[in-house]
Amino acid sequence: MRLRTSFKAGTRRKLLHAAISLIREKGYSSTSVDELCTQAGVTKGAFFHHFDSKDALGVAAADHWSEVTGAFFDNALYHRHSDPLERVLGYLDLRKAILEGDIAEFTCLVGTMVQEIYNTNPNIREACEASISAHAGKIAADIAAAMKRYRIRGSWSAESLALHTQAVLQGAFILAKAKGGPEIAAASIDHLRRYIELLFQPVTPEKTEAP
Repeated sequence: MRLRTSFKAGTRRKLLHAAISLIREKGYSSTSVDELCTQAGVTKGAFFHHFDSKDALGVAAADHWSEVTGAFFDNALYHRHSDPLERVLGYLDLRKAILEGDIAEFTCLVGTMVQEIYNTNPNIREACEASISAHAGKIAADIAAAMKRYRIRGSWSAESLALHTQAVLQGAFILAKAKGGPEIAAASIDHLRRYIELLFQPVTPEKTEAP
């Protein structure tokens, strides 16, 4: 999804949106403070007035990403479905629908950052993990409601399936980068949708022949 920054936005917000844009396009390590300032249209002095370091901006960007994308998904139309399974499938349909524009415009900021810094920057890693887990938690609530409605019992949990959706999506973004386009990501979401539909199909016991 694309974030828009108005000319009236404050310096901090401009820097956060610049970070989201540049890091999704270039990666965290390849994005410099100078580039962030240029993208945001602010001075380096203004940058260090709001953030002690680039790493501090990275943590703040992950938190801001959670806030903005959380609002986007919270207000999505799929929440209108009364059936929780339809809400889960509607979420996946939306994820597929927003695979448009340049790759950097639909990939995930926190997924991009954590792949780079998971072993070198624990503060950013923790912020990224919190973002992904919080998003998965909202999906898990609908999955749990669907399991109850459809009387699904198994060795898996709503939480594990919700995290699996995020694993598939993040992997789909990596494949899109490798392939240079969104088609493989869309196909991955289609496979995930079919898998979830199969999980919630009623189980019919096998018939046994009378002796």
